[in-house]
Amino acid sequence: MSATMHNLLTIILAGILTGATLPTLISCQTDVSVADIVTDAFFNGIIDQAAASCAGKGFYSRSVFLQVADSYPLFGREGSIDDSKREIAAAFAHFTHETFQEIDGPSKDYCDENNTQYPCVAGKGYYGRGPIQLSWNFNYGPAGNSIGFDGLNNPDLVATDPIIAFKTALWYWMNFVHSIIVSGQGFGETIRAINGALECNGGNPTTVNARVGYYTEYCNQLGVAPGDNLYC
Repeated sequence: MSATMHNLLTIILAGILTGATLPTLISCQTDVSVADIVTDAFFNGIIDQAAASCAGKGFYSRSVFLQVADSYPLFGREGSIDDSKREIAAAFAHFTHETFQEIDGPSKDYCDENNTQYPCVAGKGYYGRGPIQLSWNFNYGPAGNSIGFDGLNNPDLVATDPIIAFKTALWYWMNFVHSIIVSGQGFGETIRAINGALECNGGNPTTVNARVGYYTEYCNQLGVAPGDNLYC
């Protein structure tokens, strides 16, 4: 018996002997791990939605995702079990909507020349890559510093190393999205945090509807209510 349990029993017995009124003991909720929620069936059901020609279909795996999730101990583990399920449903809704690598990304300019802290490297493109479509030099730089790769000189690693790909996604999520979903602000605000400038406030209702569709479907699969404020 642990010391904590022994002390608890001592207190209870003392209360019984003295006739004192004891406080009601609150039962603890059993912890559920991310792996319990992101089952093989859940993860593979999402991967199976992709066409055989999709580059990401054989790139992403549940085992790698769970390995990376362990590096971010608050992801899917803060609040109630329902909070965990909603966060995981929200993350995978965005993962599903984004592509493995931005279509025509190399032809687009994602270099913020005014950002001198994370200056662009000649010949490198900072277009969307990975489950969250990491974009811009001011994201590749700090993401690389946090994760442990040279994001400015080698941004292609996000599309060639699945561990780095998922780490950049969860790096962005934990820095810019996690607090929104766990505080109950709603799925719509997670859209705003990821791509609000282009999609919210009527910017692109089609993509907003697609993200919401994935989210509500995944909440349904996980047996949790999606909550309010679904749209942005």
